[in-house]
Amino acid sequence: MSLSLPYQAKKTLQLSLPIIFGELAQMALHLIDTAMVGALGYKYLASAALVIAVMNIPFVIGIGITMSVSQLVSMAHGQRDGQKVSHYFYNGFWLCAAAALVISLSLVLGKNILLHLGQDPEVARMAVPFLELMSWSIIPMLLFMALKQFTDGLEKTRTAMIISLIALPLNIFLNWLLIFGNLGFPRLELVGAGWGTLITRSLMFVALGIVVLTHPVFSRYMAVRRNQWQLRWQTMKELLHIGIPSALQVGLESGAFAISGILIGTINATSQAAHQIALSCASFTFMISMGLAQGSSIRVSNAHGARNRPLILAIGRSTLITGLLYGTICAICFILFRHPLARLFNDDDATVRQLAGYLMFFAAIFQISDSTQAIGAGLLRGVKDVTVPTILIAIAYWVIGIPIGYWMAFGLKMGAAGIWTGFIIGLSCSSLFLSIRFLRRASRSL
Repeated sequence: MSLSLPYQAKKTLQLSLPIIFGELAQMALHLIDTAMVGALGYKYLASAALVIAVMNIPFVIGIGITMSVSQLVSMAHGQRDGQKVSHYFYNGFWLCAAAALVISLSLVLGKNILLHLGQDPEVARMAVPFLELMSWSIIPMLLFMALKQFTDGLEKTRTAMIISLIALPLNIFLNWLLIFGNLGFPRLELVGAGWGTLITRSLMFVALGIVVLTHPVFSRYMAVRRNQWQLRWQTMKELLHIGIPSALQVGLESGAFAISGILIGTINATSQAAHQIALSCASFTFMISMGLAQGSSIRVSNAHGARNRPLILAIGRSTLITGLLYGTICAICFILFRHPLARLFNDDDATVRQLAGYLMFFAAIFQISDSTQAIGAGLLRGVKDVTVPTILIAIAYWVIGIPIGYWMAFGLKMGAAGIWTGFIIGLSCSSLFLSIRFLRRASRSL
């Protein structure tokens, strides 16, 4: 196999593209929900933003737990040990199920916290039932993610992508029925969006479960279930050794954005709505970076299992360069199309659109560092280096980024722009820390 960077970049893209399309489909579901809810009015949009900000931290922690499945499955696949693949899959699925149940119940029981966060009272009141439905939808979504991580770890990345793409028009149709009350259905408005998400995610989990259990591609791993489908504490410890730091990594980053969203909400509902528009666009482009990170992580984990250090370094360098180029393209697009993008989400409030367009400039600036820091974290997960990167991410966001953003927003009276400046600084530090660490580790014996 060639170790040239263009060849390795191509191989990573081939593996990552189905993951990227799947991630984009999931993000598209979120954007469509946001846009359809935004058509009801800016306070509905602010309510949705509040719920997303509150539930995002525990939700992405759950996603971080699921990442351990793909890492260990990929490593066992690189060692050509099918029985170990099956064993990691079974234990990983039930670990993710337990995490999903804890996260969902915690959010449901604590839903009234929305009334005590200093938000607009009407916004908070509308958000409570929406949070409850979105919290229940975490269970099927994390179970779907556990199955997806298994198939991705085997480099069968198209399966989950196809299901995610099919779910897109289904969710739009359910929203059309339940948000606006079409075809005789009740007009549930924001609650209707919650029901649409819950139903769609449940059907996605069932569909992927049927494929994994019955498709011939996965039959060799199902055939050894009598020997390998046993819960073992030692295996759980292996999964948690990767899952907990991975969960903390994505939790620290998403938590920084969530807390910042809540802080912006204390300014006014207009700022929060504009922030949600800019953040939704940035989150959409980030899904491609996340797909690249997952694809490169799977390939590096496979090479790590085969103890192929030159291949690890070639994959890492080529993916970081790809991320750099992609981030630059996104930055240019954000600047050029900031006003049309803002209009997609809200066409009846000029103040919200104007502020959202302004915040797009800040979102454009951090596109490069946002892409490379996600890839850096993924590469380090691939070589089972998760503890130190977690500390580095915590420093970048919570010691550097958020304090600076808070000071600029409220001390210097910059408002939402100050918070976004903190985003830029935190992301840039994280990108530098993680990229340098991977290149240093990959350049010497792992």
